[in-house]
Amino acid sequence: MDAVPEIRPASWTELLEVLSASDWPQAHGPRPQVVYRGLTTAERTLETSLSRLVRSPGDVENHLLRNFRKYAHRDHAPADSVWNWLALGQHHGLPTRLLDWTFSPMVAVHFATYDMRTFTEDGVVWCVDFHAVHEHLPAQLAELLRREGADVFTTELLAGAVPDMTTFDKLAAENEPFALFFEPPSLDDRIVTQAAVFSVMAGSWVGLHTWLSDHPGFARRVVIPAGLKWEVRDRLDQANVTERVLFPGLDGLAQWLRRYYGPRPERRSGTEPEVPAAAEELPTGQGDDVGPPGA
Repeated sequence: MDAVPEIRPASWTELLEVLSASDWPQAHGPRPQVVYRGLTTAERTLETSLSRLVRSPGDVENHLLRNFRKYAHRDHAPADSVWNWLALGQHHGLPTRLLDWTFSPMVAVHFATYDMRTFTEDGVVWCVDFHAVHEHLPAQLAELLRREGADVFTTELLAGAVPDMTTFDKLAAENEPFALFFEPPSLDDRIVTQAAVFSVMAGSWVGLHTWLSDHPGFARRVVIPAGLKWEVRDRLDQANVTERVLFPGLDGLAQWLRRYYGPRPERRSGTEPEVPAAAEELPTGQGDDVGPPGA
């Protein structure tokens, strides 16, 4: 990870400036081609839930996906493609090789600051130039994006070119390991409100952070110091970037109210800061890929 530069903003204003990524090349107009991933602790890496589950993910990936497809008769994917099933599984907590990202820097900052249990630790927002990442795609996938005039894939685009994960990994074997980003179908309101996008690696289980370290200039880590988290959290709440909005429904509403009206760590007298009880888990997020908003 040493090759991924790290920035530590000292204020809310500086954080906004850093996240705007205006110094990165823009492929189209003034908007940078960047995706973001917020993590509650800066020590976390870009490891997938599948890699955390087992040491040899390739041995169980097909079994997990096959059985998920077999039993998920009530919450089926919008079309019978491996990419839609992967997106649906990731969204509902199935261990996969996918990682959750967002096009919104503020959504990522929310996921880095939602959990008061980690307010004594630095958080982090990973920022990745997906346009630069896609410049290293195999020729047939790069041509597919070019023909569509698209910057990221959809599940429909991928299904037409890569019908299964064996074919996907074969492309890496014929070239070299690569990463790509794709937008999931609008499975529910959370996908839409969180401006969700997924990353996936082909031909490697070492983690996207290792691949990015081998490609300098593609990514940066914006560390949110622990001492800045409360101000950042208050600013987000004021801007209505909360669980109530990002997780539409009663679960998100209850999650927001529990955090908003719960005691702040610094309000407790004594030697140890009070940390509110762990929030009940929600189905998806950027910090853990499963559970509380912060996967």
